Amino acid sequence: MKICVFGPSYPLRGGIAHYTSLFCNALRERSHDVKLITFKRLYPRFLFPGKTEKDTSGTPIRSDAEPVIDSMNPLTWLAAGKRMRAFRPDLVVIQWWHPMFAPQYATVARFRPRGSRLVFLCHNVIPHESAGPMQRLARMALRHGDHFIVHSEEDRRNLIGLVPGADVTRSRHPTYEVFNTGVWDRDACRRELGLDGNVILFFGLVRRYKGLIHLIQAMPKVLSRIDATLLIVGEFYDKKEPYLEEIRKLGVSDRALIVDEYVPNEEVGRYFTAADVAALPYVSATQSGIVQIAFGFNKPVIATSVGGLPDVIEHGETGLLTPPEDPDALADAIIDFFAESRGEQFSRNIAARQDEFSWGRMVDVVEGLGTEG
Repeated sequence: MKICVFGPSYPLRGGIAHYTSLFCNALRERSHDVKLITFKRLYPRFLFPGKTEKDTSGTPIRSDAEPVIDSMNPLTWLAAGKRMRAFRPDLVVIQWWHPMFAPQYATVARFRPRGSRLVFLCHNVIPHESAGPMQRLARMALRHGDHFIVHSEEDRRNLIGLVPGADVTRSRHPTYEVFNTGVWDRDACRRELGLDGNVILFFGLVRRYKGLIHLIQAMPKVLSRIDATLLIVGEFYDKKEPYLEEIRKLGVSDRALIVDEYVPNEEVGRYFTAADVAALPYVSATQSGIVQIAFGFNKPVIATSVGGLPDVIEHGETGLLTPPEDPDALADAIIDFFAESRGEQFSRNIAARQDEFSWGRMVDVVEGLGTEG
């Protein structure tokens, strides 16, 4: 099958770029003819809160791609559409994660050859901080879709709200086992980071909706019962000082280690190997690539029961779920995890479920859409 994929990819950084590359590589492994049309630039500098949108990893996740689209240059949107039309795909798959890219994708969609099917693969149907204008932008592009793939029930509901009657398939978000290279030793990682005892990992870009402040506020109660260190790893997109002030105010500075940087691919394993459990105290979520990185290391997860997280994390089997914005309940879950020694059994359960989260399963879904109609 000839498949044209649109989405960010290397040399751009981030979870969606990783996903796009791995997705295209999995399609090619099934002998599909894949054209990946990617972005030369995603965001103008004044809209990007990080240090750079380029992936500086020494071991980038690559896929053969054509960097065509500049999000600020409509001429490149037309050029991308023309390249797609010349390829004459059977199936067009657009990675969708933010309405900011609705004008670009709506333009591209108009070049779709007659007879091809257009699928939106939705990571977030609408942003976490969405408003009316964002929803109207989203409809501008999504109305062109023949079919939609989502990774959570919340996104399915959001999509139906925007595109009534949409043909939607819900599929598991594949696991990022690519980061688990098998080269990391737990004791060595801990020595290098200066860690011992129980280690709780918060990983990923720090933004308000991810609820890190509530995890920090849970630490005094956790430390009243067990010895533990909170390992915070990720570039701060929020102001850092309020988090540091909360850590100082609560008197947990000596049990919190902060690595304020975007982690290159080859270093991801260091932190997940050193940790006992990953914590996702999100205030809102549709799904999370961080869960899938953790599962790639067979690492249990303690998370809030928001959005699509309960669709992925089985409470009492692969992790624990707590109410959002409730530091007391979050602390109780962390204490229970360590006091009841749940880590080993949870890790075995995750390992036994790896096939459910495989890229092969994702390709099966796409192949089924390509043969419809």
